[in-house]
Amino acid sequence: MTITYFGHSCFLVELGGVRLLFDPFISGNPLATRINVASIRTDYILVSHGHADHVGDVEDIARRSDAVVVAAYEIATYYGRKQLNYHPMNTGGFWNFGTWWVKAVSAVHSSVLPDGTYAGNPMGFVAGNSTECFYYSGDTALTLDMKLIAEEFNLKTAFLCLGDNFTMGIGDAVKAAQFVGSRQVTGMHFDTFDYIKTDHRKAHEAFAAAGITLKLPNIGESWEA
Repeated sequence: MTITYFGHSCFLVELGGVRLLFDPFISGNPLATRINVASIRTDYILVSHGHADHVGDVEDIARRSDAVVVAAYEIATYYGRKQLNYHPMNTGGFWNFGTWWVKAVSAVHSSVLPDGTYAGNPMGFVAGNSTECFYYSGDTALTLDMKLIAEEFNLKTAFLCLGDNFTMGIGDAVKAAQFVGSRQVTGMHFDTFDYIKTDHRKAHEAFAAAGITLKLPNIGESWEA
């Protein structure tokens, strides 16, 4: 599994030859100005919810890549009306795309598209193939529903929001990692805005104390998980 971080909550995960892009917000991110959005290609774009800092580059990248937008029914059909390829889902649903699969899981947050269009329920994703899988939390509070993920899946890694104010903070993210059963975590939704500035040292110490490895990636960084 090869992962590239494009800032905020946007990751490109290359999973067995399939490219999955999560919540693309790059061109509007003041910390990601050196990322060339036009160079990004993907097979699927997974959208956790409709807020501007998660959908900013969906249409542009999807159109150039001929990618499929995977999202809540309301978001997916919104992009379908823009003549983009889409696959609608809702919380609790599972779909096998052949070379990979995804389950939409609960997220406790809010969701509306930038133009005010109703965007349905927010969600997270568990995605994988025949050999490995991972959890992408989207924007969420800590919830006991996360324990159900550990009961159903053996995660290789988890992407967890931890910037606080709008989502879980560091302490709740540690509990979330324990709930989902992941000892390897990549943080997201941190530092982009003043509201979510994060103490990196405090975050690393909190996760280390729980026996969990935390990665707070640099924008543009790629690595193997």
